[in-house]
Amino acid sequence: MFTGLVEAVGNVVSLESRGEQARLTIELPFSAELKLGDSVAVNGCCLTVEALPPGGAAFDLLSSTLRVTSLGGLHTGSYVNLERAMMVGDRFGGHFVQGHVDATGKITRLETSGQDHIVAVSLPPEIHLLCVDKGSLAIDGISLTIAELTANGAVFWITPHTWEHTHLHDARIGQPVNLEADMLAKHVAKLVAARMA
Repeated sequence: MFTGLVEAVGNVVSLESRGEQARLTIELPFSAELKLGDSVAVNGCCLTVEALPPGGAAFDLLSSTLRVTSLGGLHTGSYVNLERAMMVGDRFGGHFVQGHVDATGKITRLETSGQDHIVAVSLPPEIHLLCVDKGSLAIDGISLTIAELTANGAVFWITPHTWEHTHLHDARIGQPVNLEADMLAKHVAKLVAARMA
């Protein structure tokens, strides 16, 4: 379980193809505190530490992970958002984030407004259905509040702290991003669908 509050930004060392799978190696600031089997959200995708090279961590990406997420498009030097799994007793500042990516969208707008930044992201219909104005959505593992829900996307106002302490400062138009809809919204949608059936 994660909060969507990005802990650090890491750099991709390599993404090595292994047939239908891949091995992702990242340089990260808290590698000395990790152990094999630990969970780390990388751009919002919960991954398991498989190896601990000096100053970093390596993760195996399954074919389903490569198919559903944007991780297959990473390259050496890419910035990634990182968050370790919650510890019992931690403050819960974001929203419930499982690290289970539902789909991908694309950044469609990047603007500055005073000290803040405006980011718009396209949403596939199945994710759009689970979103509401002022609701939560995880974008590449960042817990964000939807400022405006548009016909086919969502607009977010990004504070200076979030802009500077996530990979958003390096974002570009057209960049794919991982999306995880609010867990509570997914449960409600399933219950309602079952009742309607």
